[in-house]
Amino acid sequence: MKTLGLLGGIGPESTINYYRDIIGLYRTLTGKDEYPNILINSINMTGMLDLVGKKKFSELADYLASEINRLIAAGADICAVCSNTPHIVFDRLKDRVPVPLLSIVEAAAQEAESKGLRKLLLTGTAFTMENDFYSKSFMDRGIEIIVPDRDARKVIHDTIFPELEAGIVIPEKKARLIELCTEIISENSLDGIILGCTELPLMVSDDDFDVKVLDTVTIHVRKIVSTAMENAAEK
Repeated sequence: MKTLGLLGGIGPESTINYYRDIIGLYRTLTGKDEYPNILINSINMTGMLDLVGKKKFSELADYLASEINRLIAAGADICAVCSNTPHIVFDRLKDRVPVPLLSIVEAAAQEAESKGLRKLLLTGTAFTMENDFYSKSFMDRGIEIIVPDRDARKVIHDTIFPELEAGIVIPEKKARLIELCTEIISENSLDGIILGCTELPLMVSDDDFDVKVLDTVTIHVRKIVSTAMENAAEK
């Protein structure tokens, strides 16, 4: 299997899940007592979010490209950014690195299409919900994305920061998130919800909603492992 390069630390708790789940899925699929080669570059989430918040997208792309290329210099053959928010500049990044860079958004869109989903609620950080990189990718497949209104976006964003980003689930925030999203799903006759922040699966899952839940961490992990195994088989 190819060496995987993960740009993580954005945030650290979900990066742990990536690491664990990639190993588990690889061992399940191969049935072997072996482990994949994984390189992790854990970057400064605070600095990255500052660039996003100030809409310094050129600087953000420069920063992320530099950090991805550090993984490649260390031997990574396939790379992934373990966070939804930085995908704001994914199109700028993919052409600046000399190895496959696997998009969490594209993987989620492919998953939605494969399941026949047509209209989904997008949740995540305010940065993810207020930019159009999810809508564009899903629209290309004829899938409609519903973005919460400003007040709802604030509730969802504040559910993630600061506690959930540190792996702490506040029961009251979880209950409010489920209630809010359920209302939006019902009012808009949606058939799915996207957990468009890699920390949200730490709080909610399929069991919390009556529609299909797209856990972007799980979906991205499957894409990373399958791509790495396919590329290895071609050699």
